Amino acid sequence: MQDSKQKQFAMDAVEENGNNIALLGDNIFYFAELGMQEFRTTGLMTEILEQAGFEIEWNISGIPTAFIATYGSGKPVVALHTEFDATPSSSQMAGVTEQKPIVDGAPGHTEGHNVNAAVMVGAAVAVKKTMEQFGIEGTLRVYGAPAEEQLVSRPYFVRDGYFKDVDVALHDHIGSNLGTVYGLRQYALISAEFTFKGESAHAATSPWNARDALDAAVLMDIGWDKLREHLEPSQRSHRVISNGGDQPNVIPNTSTIWWFFREATAERARTLFEKAKRVAQGAATMTDTSYSVNVLSAVAPTRCNRVLAEVIQNNIEAVGMPEWSEAEQKLVTDLQTKVNVKATGMPTQVAQLREAVQSVSANDSGDVCWVVPSGVVNFPSNIPGIAYHHWGAGVSLATTIAHKGAVAGAKTMAASAIDLFMDPQLVAQAKETFKEEIGGVEYRPLLPDDQQPPLELNRVLMERYRSAMEAHYPKEKPAFS
Repeated sequence: MQDSKQKQFAMDAVEENGNNIALLGDNIFYFAELGMQEFRTTGLMTEILEQAGFEIEWNISGIPTAFIATYGSGKPVVALHTEFDATPSSSQMAGVTEQKPIVDGAPGHTEGHNVNAAVMVGAAVAVKKTMEQFGIEGTLRVYGAPAEEQLVSRPYFVRDGYFKDVDVALHDHIGSNLGTVYGLRQYALISAEFTFKGESAHAATSPWNARDALDAAVLMDIGWDKLREHLEPSQRSHRVISNGGDQPNVIPNTSTIWWFFREATAERARTLFEKAKRVAQGAATMTDTSYSVNVLSAVAPTRCNRVLAEVIQNNIEAVGMPEWSEAEQKLVTDLQTKVNVKATGMPTQVAQLREAVQSVSANDSGDVCWVVPSGVVNFPSNIPGIAYHHWGAGVSLATTIAHKGAVAGAKTMAASAIDLFMDPQLVAQAKETFKEEIGGVEYRPLLPDDQQPPLELNRVLMERYRSAMEAHYPKEKPAFS
């Protein structure tokens, strides 16, 4: 891993497109499309990639907003992948240090996935230009992964074979520093809907003729709550009743409770899910109802390869942290003070390489990490101390803070990809150490073989707000060179 004219060319290409990277992130910020409904977002991303010379394949795993963009041929196959969906009820004006929605009640970006997309596209365009300029052999493959907030798309990609010939994979995700890690990073998670079926009746005049599906959903919730005392403290589980009936005087004949089950390993998540099914059966028995289960998604823990982490870290140190202006630091400390976290400002030094501490959060890239050596680039576009999904996490995402962090992230990602294309030994080392790192763990998908992706997810909610949100879409679009 040495500095080279090829890597410098790639980083210069990112710098030249810095304004376009910013515009792409800002456009996606205002699109604020929920998972499985990211039509404008992916339309703009693929338009840029196609104009840059990539071939686009749509409808990956049957998901209309999933795509693969490919340039080149042969080995190695280097994958870039990321997410770009928004979160519900999170609309927030950028650059404003108080809670102020753009459209009241609408979706918004409060985890920075808009910037994730800009970083990946900016890096991809730069890598392609470098490969073309210097005759670098190999295949660059760019994966657009919808609905990460609901942990949907990448387990389907892996199950359906879209990563089977990939040699190494790089993922980018927003953070508050420029850094990377190796080892286990996040939890496994199973997302499942339990739907109970009963029989309706008038709630006042003939309730004895009913079999209450809502009662069953509530009893499942209560039963699981009673079981918590006897579950491992490592588990996390949470739910919403997504269908509780239509009106109080009609006893519901259908009710749905949507659960997330989290554990430190895939097998322990599978065990947790099996216990939940037994609790659901008990609730159905008590209410004389029936139940069915729909697994929306199921993801393995994320992990990162040590060799790839070292490659990324080398480039992080070459790129360095952005220089923050006084105005940018003031925005950061004002927000930190507003939400009662330590007013540190943005960091000025890159993070050191370290072994990850496993978090109870999850990301749908987990399955990728168990079939191909994987690395992550975290880039500094979020404000330190502000939790994702809080309104404050939306404040920086269409400001110069996000723009500068995105350029640093795209340079790091592009330079790391060039290293992997140009040094076959790095790819071989990553593969060898990957085998050692996973040890005797045999990858078994948590996702059922016959499960289909939830294509209607968030459609109604997105349609409710889209027309009001359109008034705020930026007029200026990126035009990458």
